[in-house]
Amino acid sequence: MYMISKSQLQERYTYIFGEEAQLFAKSPGRINIIGEHTDYNEGFVLPAAIDKAVYVAVGKRNDNRIRLYAEDFKELFDTSLDQVEPSNLGWPNYILGVVKQMQEANLQLAGFNLYVDGDIPVGAGLSSSAALECAAGFALNALFDLGLDRVTLAKMGQQAEHEYAGVKCGIMDQFASILSKEKQVIKLDCRDLSYTYVPLELGDYEILLLNTNVKHALASSAYNDRRAACERAVAILQEKHPEVMSLRDATSEWLLQEVQPVDAEAFRKAQFVLAENNRVVKACEALAQGDIQALGEQLFLAHEGLSKEYEVSCAELDFLVEKVKTMDAVLGARMMGGGFGGCTINIVKKGYAQQVVDALRPAYEAAFQLPLSPIFVQSNPGTALLN
Repeated sequence: MYMISKSQLQERYTYIFGEEAQLFAKSPGRINIIGEHTDYNEGFVLPAAIDKAVYVAVGKRNDNRIRLYAEDFKELFDTSLDQVEPSNLGWPNYILGVVKQMQEANLQLAGFNLYVDGDIPVGAGLSSSAALECAAGFALNALFDLGLDRVTLAKMGQQAEHEYAGVKCGIMDQFASILSKEKQVIKLDCRDLSYTYVPLELGDYEILLLNTNVKHALASSAYNDRRAACERAVAILQEKHPEVMSLRDATSEWLLQEVQPVDAEAFRKAQFVLAENNRVVKACEALAQGDIQALGEQLFLAHEGLSKEYEVSCAELDFLVEKVKTMDAVLGARMMGGGFGGCTINIVKKGYAQQVVDALRPAYEAAFQLPLSPIFVQSNPGTALLN
């Protein structure tokens, strides 16, 4: 497994900035077992951090400059603490957005250098952006002794994504990156951020991600469209049921009575969210009982809903899920993440993952003229300083 060592980070930091770094942090990407597009509807999600991460090295400066370097892009970005605003480069925004949150909380920052590298495949739906927000926030919190707790850092990362990256994401990605524990999933209630850890014991099975290597251009606009449809459903319900603050408060009956006659699109999207919340609960029950087959069934049902009702899948994702349904070694699969590309998550019998990949690859590559990339992951603890 490719990992970035502290000595490698120090060497690169020194080469870029001409001095030694003071602190090193890593923050992992995440998978989500089930519970997609529920987080911004105050529902339930079931994520876990993985053994792929964003790594940062930081050091204080004796002026008010912020200098950032991204190894992936071989780009240096320079601004000052009194000119923190979104950059058209893109990647600095995930760090600058967090800095802005700290400034708005009246926390004392000084100038700093920050070097970033990572081994999370970008565009695979493994939340490399949240990992970067959390790694940067965690490192700056330690560097300047700001005293922020992990939940606050997760919220700052989410706000950074809203305000600086322009994606109205829920809290799940940042929460999973910073609060995960090894061999556990987090059952997170996105309404009040209460959470419990559920053991991720898959017995004779393991998780395989299959990267479609596609990211359709409509992903971010469609994400915001889906969110808007859910908000329309809530607004319609509130006319008769003022106590409804989010889809979490809705019932299927109310959706049928109030929303369907007025807005068929909002009805379909809202119905999916209610069903998906129910699937998270059932998935937790299955994990608690060690019933991995029942867990797999919930994944297949979730994909059907994401594809047909919420309409955030694509031909490449649908192809992979349909193909594995015929394989005895696979108990369940679904698209994972915002949609329109990225990965499918598959529950596969131990020792059979490579066979599954070998069986799928020729057909997938012939159908789409794209490579199929397996990503083998294990659960990992959340954000940490590197000793």
